[in-house]
Amino acid sequence: MSTQLIWWLVFGVLVIVLLALDLGVFHRRAHVIRVREALIWSAVWISLSLIFNLGVYFAFGADKAVNFFTGYLVEKSLSVDNLFVFLVIFTYFNVPANAQHKVLFWGIMGALIIRGIFIFAGVAIIERLHWVIYIFGAFLVYTGVRLFLHRDRKIHPEHNPFLRLCRRFIPVTKDYHGDRFFLREAGQLFVTPLFFVVLVVETTDILFAVDSIPAVLSITLDPFIVYTSNIFAILGLRALYFALAGVTLRLHYLSYGLSAILVFLGFKMLFSGFYKLPVVVALGVVAGILAISTIASFLRPKKAETIAEQVRHSEQKN
Repeated sequence: MSTQLIWWLVFGVLVIVLLALDLGVFHRRAHVIRVREALIWSAVWISLSLIFNLGVYFAFGADKAVNFFTGYLVEKSLSVDNLFVFLVIFTYFNVPANAQHKVLFWGIMGALIIRGIFIFAGVAIIERLHWVIYIFGAFLVYTGVRLFLHRDRKIHPEHNPFLRLCRRFIPVTKDYHGDRFFLREAGQLFVTPLFFVVLVVETTDILFAVDSIPAVLSITLDPFIVYTSNIFAILGLRALYFALAGVTLRLHYLSYGLSAILVFLGFKMLFSGFYKLPVVVALGVVAGILAISTIASFLRPKKAETIAEQVRHSEQKN
């Protein structure tokens, strides 16, 4: 077998084992995830990602390793911005704290499939129709500018079209029943509100993927590097949510940083036919923008709209 095929198998087995241990052992019983536990798990997922990155270095060389880390950093930074969306969803649907981990777990299971489809389709299209890379580049620039202009955009989970469609045809219970998705009453099968929360998270991730996948493809077209870096960033998203749910409200300059990163990666794609930017330079630019936007957020804290006001606004729209 080729080296890359062996590493595909290693990655697949590792993900299956980690997810099985996560849900079947460490989080077998639903409970509220405290900040300390979340920080420990965040450290575990980040450490595993770096160890895997080290394995990529020894197996494929420095360039592949830098590409992996850059892709991981880009996806992780975009994920931090999306944590606020999860917070709004959980608050709007009044999801019990001890059931939130299970929702995110199944959300990530769906993301494994969705991201895989997006990534392999994107790579296949670019390899066959190279000019599509310029469309992806222009899309990233557009997305970055749109993010800058609408950085204070409101999130309205109740407007999710898939959620509206399902509510018309699927019988749903009025209340939550622990962390159960399905319930049988009087011989009829019902779904609980928690099931709909998973649907919202899954469909929301499709929108996230539309932005993030082209960003990672701007770094490399190697499916193995793109997919593994993307998935490792997502695997640690649940722990990161519980660790940083409150802190994300203070990172109000992060949207500026993400906007700049998307525009930078977009131009990198647009000029890829004329100049190949070294991967180390791309990594330095991404890391530098993230550092500046994070430090600026803490040096100049935001005094405006709070999360409670944003959620209240969302409820008034319902």
